[in-house]
Parts: sequence; structure tokens; C-alpha cells
Amino acid sequence: MSQIPTTPERVNSQEYKVLFVFDKRERSVWFLVQLLFLLSVMAAADLRDELSCSICLSIYTDPVSLPCAHNFCRGCIGRVLGTQEGSGPYSCPECRQEFKEHPALPRNRTLGNIAERFLSAQPEPGDTGIPCTYCDSHVPAVKSCLMCEASLCNKHLRMHSKSAEHVLTQPTDSFMERKCSVHHKVLEFYCCETCVCVSCCLAGEHRGHRVELLSEASEKKKETLRKVVEKLRPEREETERGAQRLQERRREVAEKAAGETERVTALFRDIREQLEALEKRLLSDISSQKEKLSLTLTDLMEQLEIKKDELSRKIRHIEELCKMADPLTVLQERESHGAADNEGGRERHDIKVPAVGDLDVDLISETLLTGLAAIGTGVKGRIYGQEATDLLLDIKTAHNCVSVSGDRKSASYSKTELHYPQSPERFQHYAQALSRRSFPSGRHYWEVEVSESGMWGVGVAYPSIERGGYQSCIGENNKSWCLYRWDDDSYSVRHDSKDTDLPHVPSCRRIRIWLDYEAGRLSFYEMSEPIRHLHTFTATFTEPLHAVFYLYGDGASVKFLK
Repeated sequence: MSQIPTTPERVNSQEYKVLFVFDKRERSVWFLVQLLFLLSVMAAADLRDELSCSICLSIYTDPVSLPCAHNFCRGCIGRVLGTQEGSGPYSCPECRQEFKEHPALPRNRTLGNIAERFLSAQPEPGDTGIPCTYCDSHVPAVKSCLMCEASLCNKHLRMHSKSAEHVLTQPTDSFMERKCSVHHKVLEFYCCETCVCVSCCLAGEHRGHRVELLSEASEKKKETLRKVVEKLRPEREETERGAQRLQERRREVAEKAAGETERVTALFRDIREQLEALEKRLLSDISSQKEKLSLTLTDLMEQLEIKKDELSRKIRHIEELCKMADPLTVLQERESHGAADNEGGRERHDIKVPAVGDLDVDLISETLLTGLAAIGTGVKGRIYGQEATDLLLDIKTAHNCVSVSGDRKSASYSKTELHYPQSPERFQHYAQALSRRSFPSGRHYWEVEVSESGMWGVGVAYPSIERGGYQSCIGENNKSWCLYRWDDDSYSVRHDSKDTDLPHVPSCRRIRIWLDYEAGRLSFYEMSEPIRHLHTFTATFTEPLHAVFYLYGDGASVKFLK
């Protein structure tokens, strides 16, 4: 067999195929390595998401579970549930499922162990994950040299060149990002908001431009950023103060809600106790009446039984006489004469049951209504605080066009001036008057009956309200708050010259004014069926408050009700 010559062309061809195959395998391996790395990164990211608390967005610390199966850090969910305390049912921040009571927080040990192992596998603080180029083992790099394109640990950094050409940066493995994409040289200059290399400045697009060193441009930008920070600091401080105010407000709301919850709970507990006491009293009265009537009826029944027995005896005796054959015996019997006479001649009267009294239902009903009314009065006093039943008008403040009744409880508009004695407390320009009593604190309410005609206003005012001029009109200053009813059958409220029209059409002549001095709330209600809320002012009161009213037009009047 002849040997096949091995020509250079064939050898080269075979070598090429071998190299091609090797290169192809190498590329496949490289691709698989890159794919596995990418998948590991994605898996780590997904695992981090699964192990992150949705409140703090960090890896779980001492994870606990809610009844809905959602997990949170014990500290995070504890703070959230703490803010919900006293403001209604507790709820899960994730799914909003509500819990009537503070949910138990059992520790999720499995999740906690997984989170701890995940954290232990993460790089230590300061470890960027980039190793030193010159160390055989994995030693974290602390700096990278752009000139050498190498990352350095502390040991090799001390031995590295200190010349200016060797620019040091934070550890990086992306050196190409630090080099010009055109000339592949280190970026050293700044021009037209772009980082460029020396070749760009000498022969490239930026030739002839005024360029700066990156360090100089960086310092200028830092100075600009410092000025921005100086401007942002006051805004941040104000934002922080606002957050603190809101936090304080939230705390106040939580405390007030807790106080109201306690007050309402105590109120209903007291109502139940009073209702139970009233029920026992009424049942006792009913039982007493029943016992008394039962004794009377029992006595009468005994008397009737005796009478019935007597009548039965007589009937038997008479029946025996009727059976006798001896006429002489029948005629001589005396005991039967009375019965015979009644049967023979006199009119027979039916035996009537003696009249017996009945249960006094009217007394029971009256006791029930009186007791319920007393409970209602007590409840109303506890809800609204002190009831202002003794409000009287201060005639020394009444305008000359305000006609005050003799009992000082009502007033009406007068077309003709009444010429009251001069007084520095009297209103000079508007038909207004203050109440004699003031409220320096506490919770109060009072009711007024208003006219259907004319215009009127009711509200509260400080005693320091002006008595003359435009500013003396209630609602036209910062010392009074008022509800107005206008002649076009509409409502509005006014304070400090700010007028707000209300959508309600007047439907009732009875208005309730409710004041909570410490809470800074003044509310107006129409005592219709049902009661209708008209408006609530919120303010910080600084002086005692007087009830005040305004009148204008024919028939305009107001009256304090008891």
C-alpha cells in the first residue's frame, strides 16, 4: 500500500480543523460559564427578593409570621401593629387582612435559618468581590490602577507606583469604561460635559477646545453640588420638622382615640348597668303588684269555695226532700224555706265575683319612661359635657336695633333704635349681642331657635372682639366664628373674612352649637330628623368664648332654648 503523502497544505488544513474544533469547544464552554454565572446572579437576586422584608426591604431579621402567612421582621411588624393600636382592627401590611385582636407573632425558624445562611454567604462589608490581581488566593482589592489595569490589595498597593500617571480608583473590573472608546487611552480631561483622553484633545473631535483636568472639573462640580446641598438642607430640616409634627399629631390622634374608646366603653358599661338596674326595679314592681293581687284573689277564691260548698250542701238536702214520699216531712222542713221562697216568689240575683284591681300598667310605663329619660339625660351630659342651660343675653352688649326679651333668653331685630344706655361693650354698627356667660374651657353645647324670615347668624366670639367698624361683624375677624342664614334660604360659615357656602338648604328652626374648647372644635347641627351636621371649625382658642348672634331684616329673631 502506498503511503499517502503528507503535504503542508493537508497538514495546515488538519491543524486548522483541530484549532477550529478546539476554538468552537472553548467558545461553548465560555458561553456555558457565562450562562451559569448569569443564572446564579439571577437566582441570588430572586432569593434576595424572597428573603427581603416588605417593610424595611432588607433581609429578614428574626422573621415572624402573621395568621395570613405573610412574613416580616419582628421589629418591623411590631412597629406597624403599634401604630394601629387603638385605631381599629389590626391588618397585614401585605394583603390588608384584618385581625380583631393583636395577632400572635410566632417565629419562622426555617425562614430565619435560610436568611442567616444567605447573609453569611454575602461579601463582608468593604469586600467588593473584586480580588487582587497579584495575589494567588482571593484577597479583596481596595484600589484599582487605571494605568496598569490591575486591582490591588493593601499589601500590593503599598508597593505600587505613586506617580501621577497611575490613577487609582475604587476597585473595578471594568477598566474599559475608564478609557476612551475611540483611542483606548485613559480619560484624563473634561470637555463639553464629556470625559476625553489626551488624543481627543490633540487630534480628535475636541481639538482646540478648552479642556479641564478631570480633577479640576470634578472640584467645580463638587462645589456646585455643595451649594445644592446647602439649599436642600433647610428643606430637609423643614421636611423633618413636618414629619415630626405629623408623628406628634399621629401620637395625639392615637391617644385621643384611645381616650375616646375608653370613654365610650365606660359609657356603654354604665348605660348597661343603669338599664339592668331599671329592669330589676321594674320587674320587682311588677312582681310586687302580682303578689299583692294574687293574695287578694286567693282570699276571694277561698270565700267563694266556702259559699260553693254551702250551696252544694243545700242542694243535696233539697234533692233528698224531693225524693221523700211523706208529705208531712217535706212540709215541716224549715231549712229549705229560703230556697223555696226564692224560687217561688222573689227575683233571683246572680252571684257576682267581687271586683279585683288589675296590674297598674300606667305606673309601670311611667316608671319605665322616667327611668329611660333619666338615663338619657345623664348620657347626654356625659357626651356633651356641661349643658349650657343658663345662657342669657348680655344686654350691655346688645346693639340698639336688638330688642331683648325680659327673661334675656331671646332677641329680635328692631327697625327703630331702642336707645340703650351708652356702654363701651355695646356693638355700634351691627345688630349683634354676646351671651353673659363665657366658656374658658371644657365641652359645652347649647341650642337656639331661629326665625324663618330675615337674616341671622349664630356662633362664638372672644370678649375682645371690636365693637365698632367693619371688623366688628362676627366672622369678619379672627376673633369670631359664625354660621349665617341668608334671605335667599342658604347657609354659609365665616371666620376671619373667609366665607364658605354650605350645600344645605335650611330645613329646621332649631340649631345646636357644640364646643370642645381644648380640642379646638366648634360644630353646628340642624336638629332635624335625623340630626344634620352643617359645619365644623377647627382652631386653637386663646380666649374665653361667648355665644354671639347677628340679626337683620323683618322677623329676624333668635332664642336660647333650655
